[in-house]
Amino acid sequence: MTEKHPELKQKRTSIRIEFVAGLTTFLTMAYIIFVNPSILSLEGIEAPGIARMDKQALVAATCIATAAATLIVGIVARAPIAMAPGMGLNAFFASLLLSGRMTWQTALGAVFLSGLFFLILTLLGLRRRLVEAIPPSLISAIAVGIGLFITFMGLVKLGIVVGDKYTLVKAGPLNSTILIGLFGLLVMIIFEMLKISGGLVAGILAATGVAALLGKVEMPQQYFALDLNLQAVALKLDILGAVKWGFAGTIFTLMFIDLFDSIGTLVGCCHQAEMVDEEGHIKGLDRLLAIDAVATMIGAALGTSTTTSYIESAAGIEQGGRTGLTSIVTGILFLIALLFVPLVGVVPPYATAPALIMVGLFMMKEVKKIDFDNLHEAFPAFVIMVMIALSYSISTGLAFGFISFTVINIVSGKFKEIRGAMWVIAILSLLFLTLDHLPALIDYLKDVMGLTNIHKVPLFDGPIG
Repeated sequence: MTEKHPELKQKRTSIRIEFVAGLTTFLTMAYIIFVNPSILSLEGIEAPGIARMDKQALVAATCIATAAATLIVGIVARAPIAMAPGMGLNAFFASLLLSGRMTWQTALGAVFLSGLFFLILTLLGLRRRLVEAIPPSLISAIAVGIGLFITFMGLVKLGIVVGDKYTLVKAGPLNSTILIGLFGLLVMIIFEMLKISGGLVAGILAATGVAALLGKVEMPQQYFALDLNLQAVALKLDILGAVKWGFAGTIFTLMFIDLFDSIGTLVGCCHQAEMVDEEGHIKGLDRLLAIDAVATMIGAALGTSTTTSYIESAAGIEQGGRTGLTSIVTGILFLIALLFVPLVGVVPPYATAPALIMVGLFMMKEVKKIDFDNLHEAFPAFVIMVMIALSYSISTGLAFGFISFTVINIVSGKFKEIRGAMWVIAILSLLFLTLDHLPALIDYLKDVMGLTNIHKVPLFDGPIG
């Protein structure tokens, strides 16, 4: 079969492997079909006076935006990367609505503008320069950090790690759902030990089957969803309403989070998928970044928050996905899911959680490429790895790591180690971490300089004349 497809043969894969990889990616990120609409519609949040987005329309928008973006990646970029409305970015979108500063139509306009600006930066080659300025040690750290992040997500979804008001997190009590998830994890480990492909899918399906037999999943009353309608949110964005100086900070924040979430995901996943040349540069990076920007604009038009590259793509890549066929399968499955939303919802989170844990394990191997004897590289790498996981944000972890890399080299007098684009990255990172605090900082400086009440000082002490 591979003889008819030279690209598959060259990358040591096959149609079967690519299909399994695409299915694995779909299963590990199918949760967004339900989570993204819940966040954007402000479900369960008391917000009197704030117009809400229609949840059913958001389900359709999420599936279509994800399918469109992922299919474009597969066809145009030929990469095994899935794109969908980003977690964290949708939470930021919801915070804009809850603040009362923006209507959801204006917020969609801001998302569209951030995508447009990104596209311009990509076409100018600026985004690629930023990615290629990152030192190899930090690239490996990004992969490890994402691996820890994915593992943490998996442990939380499984219920092994839970919140605690005293220690922040702790081990959760063992229960039947955790044991079912651990059974799925064991199936995955056995498949990997025996070098049998498709282990992640097998584990997910095995756990789901056991949960169904034990009555732990509720079968849907209907298997088809024919009442989903986009009209309530599609093409409702207010671009002109977002073109205000007061919204510049919002658009910048959207751009920064998407920029470094995408950089982190693409760097980690593309290296894992062996999509790099002899110099370590990602092949087709400009296309992927351009698609990421266009996908954000398409998503905003359809009625959803910023679309970005998904770290769950690593699950499909780990199953052998190496070409765009993986993304095409994932995209088609999201279109099919549009009709079978109730059935997709049967797969419980604790069944897909073990796949994230396994992917985290596989991505940890990149830690061997970090020179821990060289503190100039080791400390920023360590910061990236720890902060991505503990801040629960790729962009925040990268910002701390890039700033620490720059500061350490400045203090050491190693200015030549900092490439030009890296200075830009450090400045952007600093802006991202301080942007929300700038108004308070300005007020503080005014107080220190005695300028706060200067406008209240009378020009004349006595009566005129």
